[in-house]
Amino acid sequence: MIMKKIDISSNINGIKLPLCIMNASGVLCSTDKELSNLLHSFSGGVVTKSCTYKPRKGNVLPRYFEWSRGSINSMGLPNFGINFYLNFLERKKINKPIFLSISGLSAKENYFLIQKANESSKVTAIELNLSCPNLLEKEDMLGYDFDKVSNFIENIFKFNNKPLGIKLPPYFQDAHIKNIALILNQFPIFFITCINSLPNGLFIDVNKESVVIRPKKGFGGIGGSIIKPFALANIHKFYTYLRKDISIIGCGGISSGKDIFEHILCGASAVQIGTQFMKEGISVFERLKKELTLFLEKKNYSSINSFKGKLKNIQ
Repeated sequence: MIMKKIDISSNINGIKLPLCIMNASGVLCSTDKELSNLLHSFSGGVVTKSCTYKPRKGNVLPRYFEWSRGSINSMGLPNFGINFYLNFLERKKINKPIFLSISGLSAKENYFLIQKANESSKVTAIELNLSCPNLLEKEDMLGYDFDKVSNFIENIFKFNNKPLGIKLPPYFQDAHIKNIALILNQFPIFFITCINSLPNGLFIDVNKESVVIRPKKGFGGIGGSIIKPFALANIHKFYTYLRKDISIIGCGGISSGKDIFEHILCGASAVQIGTQFMKEGISVFERLKKELTLFLEKKNYSSINSFKGKLKNIQ
C-alpha cells in the first residue's frame, strides 16, 4: 500500500512556509542562541521577539508562571532592541521566512521601527504587535482603540513596502471583531495573528495565599490550553469578516496536532506555538509536525487547504 503524501506546508498571502507551524513571538526567540535554534529547527518560519527601538530589561521577576492548563506572564517586552535583531539576520544564512515582530511604545516609535525593517532584505514580513497586555507605562492597548488603529495603519502604508501583518488582542464581542475587520479590510494587510494572551488574568498560589508573579500586583496575560476556545472563536469570526486574501495565523492553546487541526478548520492558514514551546523547547515543532501529519492521515486529508475554514454548523 502506497502512503499518500500529506502536504502541511502553508502560504501566507504569497509567503511560502515549508511547515504551517512556527513559534509565537515572546517565547525563546530573543537571544542569538534562541533564534539560531529556531533557524535550524523544524519550524516553518521564525518570529522574533517583539522589539522596541532601545533594549529593554522588561518587568521585574518573577514574571512568568505555568500550571497544568495554562500560563500567566507579565514580561514587559524584554528585548535587545531592533538593531540587534536586524544585525543577527544580516550575519545568518536564512533558510525560512523571517517575521520581525515589532512593538513600539508609541506610534512614532512604531513608524521608525517599520522604516528600519523596510531597509532589511532579510526580513520577509513584519508582525506589528498591537496587543501587548503587560506594559507598565501604558494601560491602553491600541488593538482595542478602533479610531486610533485606523489612523495609525493608514499612516503606515504611506511608506511601508514590506508584507505586514497585525498581531491582535482577543475580542469578546462579535461587533468588535466585525469593526476591526472592516478597518483592516481597507488596507493592503497580508495577515493577522490572533490571539495574543488574554489580559488581566490572575493566578493564585493557595499555599502562600498570594499571586504568582510580581509585576502589576500579580495581573498578567493568560496563555496555554485554557485560552484555546477564545482563540478558535476569534479565528473563525475573523475568517468570516476579513477579505479572503488576508491570511490568519492562529495562536492560542496549541499543544497537539489535533489543536492545530482545529485552528485551521476555523480558518487559520498557519499557527504559532507559545506556552507549549516554553514548556517543551525546540523539539515541539518536530512532534507537532508528526502529530498533525498522522491526524490528517486518519482524517484522509491530503493538505491543510482540504479543510481550512470549513467548520460546520449543526443543522
